[in-house]
Amino acid sequence: MKKLFALAAVATAAVGVLGTTAHAQNYPDGKPITIVVPFAAGGPTDRVARDLAEALRKPLDGVSIVIDNAAGAGSTIGNAKVARAKPDGYTLLVTHVGMATTPVLYRKLTYNYETDFEYLGMINDVPMTLIGKPQLEANNFRELREWIAKSGGKVNLGNAGIGSASHLCGLLFQSELKAEMTTVPYKGTAPAIADLIGGQIDLLCDQTTNTTGQIEAKKVKPYAVTTMKQLNTPVLKDIPTLDESGLKNFQVTIWHGMYAPKGTPAPILKKLNDALKVALKDPDFIKKQEGLGAVVVNDKRVEPAEHKKFVQAEVARFGPVIKAAGVYAD
Repeated sequence: MKKLFALAAVATAAVGVLGTTAHAQNYPDGKPITIVVPFAAGGPTDRVARDLAEALRKPLDGVSIVIDNAAGAGSTIGNAKVARAKPDGYTLLVTHVGMATTPVLYRKLTYNYETDFEYLGMINDVPMTLIGKPQLEANNFRELREWIAKSGGKVNLGNAGIGSASHLCGLLFQSELKAEMTTVPYKGTAPAIADLIGGQIDLLCDQTTNTTGQIEAKKVKPYAVTTMKQLNTPVLKDIPTLDESGLKNFQVTIWHGMYAPKGTPAPILKKLNDALKVALKDPDFIKKQEGLGAVVVNDKRVEPAEHKKFVQAEVARFGPVIKAAGVYAD
């Protein structure tokens, strides 16, 4: 009798495995895929996700892909939603560098960035720019550095809120420059840039997606970009890097990646990664990303394991700077 029960258990397990394998082979099986974006509609990450969804449809057999904007709490609401989702490949996450900074900015998270997600690969890099109010007397980074040194800590450095890209860039900038500034947080980039143009704050470090138009219109003063190489974008191509301006190895980009819930079957993960690689070579997708000032990733970080290693390195890089500032989001 015990042998019969044992055989039945083995048979049941085998059927379960076969069922999972069949499901994985048929994936996506016509069922819509939901990409969770942990930010509001219309923002930079939302635009990246929507462009990517369009590029993913063809390599995923024309499946319908919908965007779910689960915004709030610095991306942690949307991240947690995906971490708790059924691991069947039909709920995915597209988010930015917050995957690496929320583990430090938030001391009580309901998910673990290392163990609750399957890493699918990196999507793009968005450079950042250091810009100043139009009234600033400094006309280049050397002059700006001298002006900051003479200010005695009275420089007002704006950001789009605690945990935002501009906040992180500002923290690193102060750390590398070894200069203390008055940090002025706003509820978003738009009001921060408005006050910069109006002269209420002195400096801001933000994404090219938000600053290129202001630079082109000469409403702000550009001092440097945060990449290791100068950018090719016509408006930004003559702006020096912080690295060549004296802050050696200074590099901050707002990258985006794609993730699935932990436990998603390996065959589905492979299909998704294969589809991502195809999408990242799509000419229309590349053109749209270039229009946002983003650079589509074409290096080893498109591989799941390499992307995870990269995120772990980012956590190690941002962690000490955030802790030193002692400013947390919770």
